[in-house]
Amino acid sequence: MKKRLILRIAALLFGPLAFSQAELQLPYQIHTLDNGLTVILHEDHTVPMVAVNVWYHVGSGHEKQGRTGFAHLFEHIMFEGSGHVKEGDFDNLLEAAGGVNNGSTNTDRTNYYELLPSSALDVALFLESDRMGYLLDAMSPAKVDGQRDVVKNERRQSYENRPYGMAWIRLMESLYPKGHPYSWPTIGYMEDLTAASYEDVVEFFNRYYRPNNASLVIAGDIDPEKALERVKYWFGEIPAGEEVLPMHAEPFAMDGPEFVTLEDNVQLPRLYLAYPSPSFYEPGDAEMDVIADILAGGKNSRLYKKLVYEMGIAQDVSAFQASRAMESMFILTATARPGHSLEELLAVIDAEIGNLQAAPPAERELQRSINQREVNMLRSFQSLLSKADALNQYYYYTGNPDYANEDFSRYISLSADDLSVMARQYLSPENRVLLSIVPEGQTDLAVTKKEIKP
Repeated sequence: MKKRLILRIAALLFGPLAFSQAELQLPYQIHTLDNGLTVILHEDHTVPMVAVNVWYHVGSGHEKQGRTGFAHLFEHIMFEGSGHVKEGDFDNLLEAAGGVNNGSTNTDRTNYYELLPSSALDVALFLESDRMGYLLDAMSPAKVDGQRDVVKNERRQSYENRPYGMAWIRLMESLYPKGHPYSWPTIGYMEDLTAASYEDVVEFFNRYYRPNNASLVIAGDIDPEKALERVKYWFGEIPAGEEVLPMHAEPFAMDGPEFVTLEDNVQLPRLYLAYPSPSFYEPGDAEMDVIADILAGGKNSRLYKKLVYEMGIAQDVSAFQASRAMESMFILTATARPGHSLEELLAVIDAEIGNLQAAPPAERELQRSINQREVNMLRSFQSLLSKADALNQYYYYTGNPDYANEDFSRYISLSADDLSVMARQYLSPENRVLLSIVPEGQTDLAVTKKEIKP
């Protein structure tokens, strides 16, 4: 079944009216194999290259308490050989063909991808199909233990022994209720990784790494009909697994602000503010993206100019909407300069948020954010890897791979008043986590709950 993905674009600096004057067309085909594998094909003969992008619809949010870190563990195990690919040959075969590859894991999905000459498409399809269908033929307790140790070391390097490294883990633990699928880190807990048996790991693979729980995008220099036949050849014999139900969590509300202080081996104190925010592509999600830009998106943003340039009390400040399938997080971060406390930063941040809540931003602030997003989207669609990943992302989160036009329309349809409304709704001082990371022995620099005197 053929469809067309149309993204309307504007020449920069010409404003909203120019937006309808040009079109970027990204044609694609979508098919479903008998075993449930979704196949999305995009033809682009600009260069003789092809991107192969597989999304398994499983992330750390599909795990259960006491058995966390499995999705990320498999991101490592999937490169360690499969039924017909010896350990080390996954990279060797791709490099010999002139290709590159990698993978990533988050709360919602696990992604594997290759970029290689189009003449070597079969190499990527063989490798991806072999680890989907025959990984367990080569997996062993020894291999699992080896990658378990690699993941533990990665956790030490990226979180436990890294300055400010525990911030993300503590924010998720503090913002989401205990038991929520996002309340544990994607990399997992040490004790869970240690306690997991080989049988636990096999069960997780059999449940989630099946063709009916995956989508495969091929983008680039292909003949779609021939590419589909190659996909059927390599993937068609892999049996489907049991149906995987979508993640589910009840909506939650915080009982009040949560204050957390961590002492770390750092030189400067840093403040993190985390607010519950709308889910990916839901109403309010785009507004929070733009609010992040206006407040702390670069050197022209309100808080950067105020905290860094004018007052000189912050080393840096940033903000972003961490969009995900169920209840996102809006994160604002600021690092104090020597001699200044996080209470000083918080007072300025709250005042600026209050200004945005009380009065809509200037039209130029809104347009600057929209223009930047337009540039970023256009640049991303110059890359085969980015286009392949976008098709998979739109399909996974919306069920519609041709969502790019609707995606950008979320931003160009915004008004300045919309931003004030969403700032009032989601950036409440009573509905957030305030995490202070301070140098060891300097907890006086942290933000703490103030007692209200009678």
